[in-house]
Amino acid sequence: MDEAPAPGLCAAVLAAAFVTEPVSGWICGDSERARRHWFAATLATHATVPGARRHLLTAGTGQPVAAAVLTPPGAGPGAGAKAAWTVRTLLRCGPGPLIRTLRYLGGTSPAAPDGAWNLEFIGVLPHHTGRGAGRRLLDQLLATAPAPGGVHLTTADPDNVTIYERLGFTTHARLRIGPITTTAMWRPAAPQE
Repeated sequence: MDEAPAPGLCAAVLAAAFVTEPVSGWICGDSERARRHWFAATLATHATVPGARRHLLTAGTGQPVAAAVLTPPGAGPGAGAKAAWTVRTLLRCGPGPLIRTLRYLGGTSPAAPDGAWNLEFIGVLPHHTGRGAGRRLLDQLLATAPAPGGVHLTTADPDNVTIYERLGFTTHARLRIGPITTTAMWRPAAPQE
């Protein structure tokens, strides 16, 4: 487990992992190029957030298998980082992905509970799915998230809802954003011993 991987490495893993994910499909369309650039711009911006975390799970060979990105409670990029993201996204992905991202963020951000970490992304490379990599990564994240407010996430993949429920997450909102129905979920922090 690498707890401080380069943003670009996580972006590459997530771009490959999110090929069929509904929100990235809506934002970037079918363009692999747009998805790669969108994740690169987004994770470069996220790396500027104080206290932000990136995690990378690797195989025994050292090859990346899965990645996750978390944002601390109440944190976000500064104005300069947002402007740089806007320019990079507009130039490399076009106006559609930029507009749809802002629309998605505007619709989901209010659902986050106060004091909770936000699990922005978690993804497993397609040829490693079904082997427990995502579960191992998520278990590690949940065990180390220090906020008393727990962990919040959104998912537009209905299959993910039951997976997260088995891990202790509960649904607290269903949001309709454009053609996407997103489930907002929260898991309280583990009791301190």
